[in-house]
Amino acid sequence: MWLLLAFWQGLVDLPGDLKDWLPDLRPPEISVPSGPLKGTVDRIVIDKSDRMLIAVQDGKPARVYTVALGKSPEGDKQRQGDGRTPEGIYHVDRRNDRSQFHLSLGIDYPKPDERARAKAAGIDPGGDIFIHGQPNGRVAPGYRITTDWTDGCVALSDGEIEELFAATPVGTEVEIRP
Repeated sequence: MWLLLAFWQGLVDLPGDLKDWLPDLRPPEISVPSGPLKGTVDRIVIDKSDRMLIAVQDGKPARVYTVALGKSPEGDKQRQGDGRTPEGIYHVDRRNDRSQFHLSLGIDYPKPDERARAKAAGIDPGGDIFIHGQPNGRVAPGYRITTDWTDGCVALSDGEIEELFAATPVGTEVEIRP
């Protein structure tokens, strides 16, 4: 059972012959431990289509959060101002406890290949992509904006970003899936 759950969440890969009949299957929900997130997050997986962020500890889902994305979330980020959330493998490269959005974890977008692609196309790839909380002073405590509202970032509630921020060091891998 764990193998299937891990496959659905992309934590492990399966042989091609098994993948041929499994991709359309989805678990009804991910089972995670209850209680506060303790220890350090090893990896973060963001599934854009399901609006889900999975905090992984010791190779297992430890917490699942519902997220808001960029205003135009379909597809990979191409340029500054397109409202898309990038897709790919990134890392947390900074932590900001004085963010305009409560707390934030910076993502190392754009990568060198994304910069090169943008330069070849004559466009600005954008940057400053974060996992963050709600806008300071614009959302009542305990509430969240539930629509896709960011400029490409991944937004949690303030309480959720507090929990994730405390458990996520610089260098943590962040996989953002379509």
